[in-house]
Amino acid sequence: MAWVILVVAGLLEIVWSLALKKADGLTRLGWSVLGVGVAMVSLGMLSYALKSLPVGTAYAVWVGIGTVGVAVTGMVALGESASRGRLACLGLIVAGVMGLNLVGG
Repeated sequence: MAWVILVVAGLLEIVWSLALKKADGLTRLGWSVLGVGVAMVSLGMLSYALKSLPVGTAYAVWVGIGTVGVAVTGMVALGESASRGRLACLGLIVAGVMGLNLVGG
């Protein structure tokens, strides 16, 4: 169950990051409240998952989901560069997170 909570927390990282992008430097109240609120929920879920998961692995998974998710969303929906180099670096992030899970905590 902790892994499911952790994955959802990572997915929420994508939501709050994109909401803060829309918040335009916290000048748009609705997006700002959404971004900060979802960030708090995501952090709370990470905290709950850490009760039974190793901190290094759990944090890497949480941040990895957020990082890759936001980068891919930026490429697909916001017209950001999808160069080979960027995609390769995202692949390295995924490989690193997978490696941490394979070697155990």
